[in-house]
Amino acid sequence: MKVILVNGSPHKDGCTFTALEEVAKALNEEGIDTEFFHLGTKPLNGCIACGHCRKHQRCVFPDSVNEFLDLAQEADGFIFGSPVHYAAAGGAITSFLDRVFYTDSGSGKQAFYLKPAAAVVSARRAGTTASLDQLNRYFTIKEMPIISSKYWNMVHGNTPEEVRKDEEGLQIMRTLGRNMAWFLKCKEAGIRAGIPFPSQEEGLRTNFIR
Repeated sequence: MKVILVNGSPHKDGCTFTALEEVAKALNEEGIDTEFFHLGTKPLNGCIACGHCRKHQRCVFPDSVNEFLDLAQEADGFIFGSPVHYAAAGGAITSFLDRVFYTDSGSGKQAFYLKPAAAVVSARRAGTTASLDQLNRYFTIKEMPIISSKYWNMVHGNTPEEVRKDEEGLQIMRTLGRNMAWFLKCKEAGIRAGIPFPSQEEGLRTNFIR
């Protein structure tokens, strides 16, 4: 089994990575493989609602979104990490997730269906809970079980060295990794025991205009 950890910070080895690295260590100790996916510093377009993904099963922009979706198909779980910018998730990961989940829905591939996910955020001081709320909404719309820890999934610090001094934050990351590993093992055991996935209804789309 493998979990992909997405680093939504422009700094490849910064505070967000430090938090994700602690989660990865716990996952590895539980026998779960991990792979890091760094969004980098290149400009990342937001979704333009062009409908290309519905016809071609790919996003119209040839960048990290399509690359990630190819990997997501074979992954078993996901951790998405982001720095806090103005009490919200970073702009890059917001654009990235908008397009990832929209393209997945448009293509009909269901690369995320019933795969566990969690968000991790890093801040110098505040805005963390608002950022977590924002990121968790992506998972709920795709029927992804959200993995929790013993507190909100956040670390504090202005540098990786400061984050490593956040003992409670790092413990939260380790607990998150172990909880993710436990869920994945339970899911695998259920599949082996022949427990079927939930039955799915045909999708309905309504609005509030009468």
